[in-house]
Parts: sequence; structure tokens; C-alpha cells
Amino acid sequence: MSTVRESSEPRDGNTLAIEQRYRRAYTKTRMSIYDERRDDLDKYETMMGVERGRLAVTLDLLTDALVLVGQHGVYCQSARQPGKPAMDVQMIAGCLTGAKELIASVMAEIKQKRLLDGDGRRVRDESARG
Repeated sequence: MSTVRESSEPRDGNTLAIEQRYRRAYTKTRMSIYDERRDDLDKYETMMGVERGRLAVTLDLLTDALVLVGQHGVYCQSARQPGKPAMDVQMIAGCLTGAKELIASVMAEIKQKRLLDGDGRRVRDESARG
């Protein structure tokens, strides 16, 4: 069982912006993530390629989710461990963190494969251009 604690402290600007963005997105008809994050997708896909660019946007989405879960954890405290988030909030945060680590490792593998040609020789890194 968890207790809900109300705080009079204001949320930081970043957390509030994330909450507002998701509130707008989910109170209306849900649009495709490709439409919702079109600017980010274009930017990252241009910089990193399609696969790594989409994974980068996925990492941003998971980071936003972690911020929201962390904010919820401030108000939803564990009855058994005062000062810690409720167990379900801790588990969700752990799963999201694990997913971010896996995605980051896939991005690194894709980059490494791209840097090596078919013979295992190193090729020029296009993302290192100035």
C-alpha cells in the first residue's frame, strides 16, 4: 500500500513541459508517433541514419516516461520504506531504464557495423564530419 503525499513545491520547468506535451497528445485523438515527433525524427534520421535516428527518438520517449514516473514517485511514497517511491513505481522506472540501456547498446552495434565494411575494415565515420 502506498500513501499519496501532496507537495506545495512547484515542478521544475522540464517536467512541467513534458507533462503538458503528453496531456495535449492524449486528451485529443491520439496521433501517430511519426506525426507527433516528426521534427525529432527528421533531425535524428538525418544525423544518424533511419535506424539509429528512430532509436534515438525512442530513447527520448523513454527519458520523458522516466521523468513522469519519477515525478509520480515523489507523490506516491512507499508505506514500508518512507522516502522511497512505491514498489510499482520503482519497478516501472527499472524497466524503463533497462529498455534505455538495451536500445543504447543496439545503437552502438549499428554504428559499429556501419563503421566496418564487409571485410571487417574500418571505413570513414560519416557522423564525424564537421
